[in-house]
Amino acid sequence: MPSPYTALFAAPGTKGFTAAGFIGRMPLSMMGIGVVTMISQLTGRYGLAGALSATIALSAAVLGPQISRLVDQYGQRRVLRPATLVALTAAAGLLCAAHFGWPDWVLYVCSAGIGCVPSLGAMTRARWAALYRGTPRLHTAYSFESVVDEVCFIFGPIISIGLSTAWFPEAGPLLAACFLAVGVFWLTSQRATEPAPHPREQQGRGRSALRSPGLQVLVATFVATGAIFGAVDVVTVAFAEEQGHKAAASVVLAVYAAGSCLAGVVFGLMRFSGAAELRWLLGVCGMAVSMIPLLLVGNLPFLAVALFVAGLSIAPTMITTMSLIEEHVPRAQLTEGMTWVSTGLAVGVALGSSVSGWVIDAAGADAGYGVPAVSGAVAVAVGFLGYRRLRRPAPERGGPHEHHSDRQERHVA
Repeated sequence: MPSPYTALFAAPGTKGFTAAGFIGRMPLSMMGIGVVTMISQLTGRYGLAGALSATIALSAAVLGPQISRLVDQYGQRRVLRPATLVALTAAAGLLCAAHFGWPDWVLYVCSAGIGCVPSLGAMTRARWAALYRGTPRLHTAYSFESVVDEVCFIFGPIISIGLSTAWFPEAGPLLAACFLAVGVFWLTSQRATEPAPHPREQQGRGRSALRSPGLQVLVATFVATGAIFGAVDVVTVAFAEEQGHKAAASVVLAVYAAGSCLAGVVFGLMRFSGAAELRWLLGVCGMAVSMIPLLLVGNLPFLAVALFVAGLSIAPTMITTMSLIEEHVPRAQLTEGMTWVSTGLAVGVALGSSVSGWVIDAAGADAGYGVPAVSGAVAVAVGFLGYRRLRRPAPERGGPHEHHSDRQERHVA
């Protein structure tokens, strides 16, 4: 990779936690789409498939910030391992319930339990922040992490859908659970790069990071943005099936992620001096506009091209979002703040998956692409309404001197 990325790995331990984070993040792109593929194959009910995927996302939205808040207080190792064991047990229950045809309520209960899965992206970004806070390398690190996210979304759906359609329906979610176990336990075994925990008294007497007005805007906007992602996943699988090539959905979704990956690599090489909130708003507008061509798709090749173009605005927007979180959330709550954005996305994915599933059942896949188009318009509206809040960073962040002192304290320790 270009030299700014190579320089990131000069610090000891960075390669290890990056590799572990990559493996542990694969379920992010595999589990939801794997459940959709599995249930649709076993039952033919896209409404149920979308609802179960939505249940996983909603549960993660509720539990994820609480897990990350505990991580900020007690450290990654002490919190992530038990949470992962709960998620793995629930995943095993879901696969058994789907395979043996147990009642729907069992599927929903197990799907809710999978929501205990920790946000590995927030954990690795917190490690980068601990290493490079206050330096230009942090922008490159966040860009690299967004590229890793997109690589997961390039290969994850291909692996998950491909295994579930070519081998057996439960294969995709099963492999996702295995990736989660390996990634989390490998990451938490690396103690040298683990950020120091912050006791509750350092976190504003237990106040949530969501009390930050700027973070509220980011989370609300990403609820609508998540609806775009959730709807695109479900509708693309249904559209490919209508075209007689269901397995091709994984390739089309990989092209979507490839556009974002390419944009993320380029964005990480750039340096900006203007207001981050303006770049963020432009990115949100770009994502919304890119949904309009999806309403006109008539075949899979055209859909792949349209999604590639749509993906170009994703990674830059996500990278800028992480930079804004750094400005609007107290340092002792950084992991929680990052997870709240993921929570907003998860809620949106839940809504997008559910609504698009119902639309597909009622009117077909072509009508389903109206869901991400409407979601994009909502994201733009929320972004414009909350723009002024993003221009006022949190006073608790501190200045460059404080960043330098923190690094000295870590080296002394």
